[in-house]
Amino acid sequence: MLLDKFVNGNKTYTSYEDLKNQFSILIPESFNFAYDVADEYARTEPSRKALVWCDDAGDERIFTFQDLKTASDKTANFLVNHGIKKGDAVMLILRRRYEFWFFLLALHKIGAIAVPATHMLLKSDLEYRNNAAGIKMIVALDEPDSQEQVEQSLAASPTVQQLVTVGPERTGWINFHEEYDSLSADFLRPSGDSAAGNHDIMLLYFTSGTSGYPKMVQHDFTYPLGHIVTAKYWQNVVDGGLHLTVAETGWAKAVWGKIYGQWLAGSAVFAYDMLSFVPGKLLEKMAQYKVTTFCAPPTVYRYLIKHDLSKYDLSSLVYCTTAGEALNAEVYNRFYEQTGLKMKEGYGQTELTLTIGNFAGMEPKPGSMGKPAPGYRIDIVNGNGESCKAGETGEIVIRLDQGHPFGMFAGYYHDDELTAAAFAGDLYHTGDTAYYDEDGYFWFVGRIDDMIKSAGYRISPFEVESTLLQHPAVLECAVTGVSDAKRNQIVKATIVLASGYEPSQKLAQEIQDYAKHVTAAYKYPRLIEFVPELPKTISGKIRRVEIREKDNGSSTVSTVE
Repeated sequence: MLLDKFVNGNKTYTSYEDLKNQFSILIPESFNFAYDVADEYARTEPSRKALVWCDDAGDERIFTFQDLKTASDKTANFLVNHGIKKGDAVMLILRRRYEFWFFLLALHKIGAIAVPATHMLLKSDLEYRNNAAGIKMIVALDEPDSQEQVEQSLAASPTVQQLVTVGPERTGWINFHEEYDSLSADFLRPSGDSAAGNHDIMLLYFTSGTSGYPKMVQHDFTYPLGHIVTAKYWQNVVDGGLHLTVAETGWAKAVWGKIYGQWLAGSAVFAYDMLSFVPGKLLEKMAQYKVTTFCAPPTVYRYLIKHDLSKYDLSSLVYCTTAGEALNAEVYNRFYEQTGLKMKEGYGQTELTLTIGNFAGMEPKPGSMGKPAPGYRIDIVNGNGESCKAGETGEIVIRLDQGHPFGMFAGYYHDDELTAAAFAGDLYHTGDTAYYDEDGYFWFVGRIDDMIKSAGYRISPFEVESTLLQHPAVLECAVTGVSDAKRNQIVKATIVLASGYEPSQKLAQEIQDYAKHVTAAYKYPRLIEFVPELPKTISGKIRRVEIREKDNGSSTVSTVE
């Protein structure tokens, strides 16, 4: 098994304690995922399935590792022919198209820097990213709106030299598929100074912060090995199985679940290139292709449980995980009732791999993130930097005095000052708050900036949101604090209603009464606003800061007291 080359000693652990204390990774002197994993499978098991791809139009492509070696070698030759070399930054705007895997592996082979990005970026977003990362080439799918935004960004993006379209001809763009068939399928692994080293930059992600400009998170060539824990011991992917992570390739969650750890652990990956998220269609694809393991944010599960899951043949599904935002216990319970599967929550950031999780052998506590992952020394600290006791809320930090965890980011690109601040005092501050219980399970509370202070109480938005989501009328909600002369702040709930419910004074009062009966009185939302949708980052995270700014900037709020 390929995994044996990179994991020290035992591969199967009978308890969480054994996994946490005994697991370690063997890092080769010069590791390159494209050659040492993908191409190694092509050499030893060329017919092993690697990628199963389909879309809403009924198209389907199934790639073996030999297919991907040929495709990535041809793509590497394409890139080199157009001037891309080691250290160059190439932006990939490819949604969930199979060419993403061609280009990502090819860039790894060259030693260039892959910069995945979402197709939802607008002109100003692209200008910032192009200049901050020194983007040399942009590869984009043939979506007119997206490609137009790219073109509009060029005047203010002097480093961008070439545009590559994946699809039909477009004026001013190089057509990838027009050249593809004529390219050589042989690409020689670089050596010496031309080869990528372990500490060279392989991936660059822009964080989807809820405020301020995105930071540039850089990962080096050892980063994929950190996702062995993500895939093997958290997602529990099946050797020879098929794993689906819903994320679009523009986000770091995609490489958590669409390539590195899954292939290292022997699982093929499933890519459903959906134009929009339709729960029923997703369930149909999962049944049709017999997905064995599945990972999605709680938002996706919230929509899935509104369907009658018994109508879909999900008998192949053996393990489900969730991350990206905090999991409400209500979502966990409803999914378990309908499938018999206990969802395993996990926690991490763009800067990290899986950091806290519910691992095999652990009995999950609904709503808990789980326990620290192997390699991560996690602590909860108060405002004075002192370790908190069980039950006390503080910031999640990672202690670095005994070294950096495998898979942790190498720093912020071209920003030594920000990097030094991130690692100051042998601590990495996540900016997230949590507490741990007497059994060592961690419970998410919220972002530090999102905490509400009302009449002397500290209130977690997530805690109130978890309560409100148990009401059948509430599909999504965001809880924020609104300034108040008497209480400093009062709790406001901005709510998206489930299908079949209409906004009304009566419904708002019903939701408030419900909250009063299931949570402490000081936590219930004194203000309720019904909205058609919540403001979110382009990665789908709720922007509570936008709600706060809107409320602070207006003299009145459309609410119900």
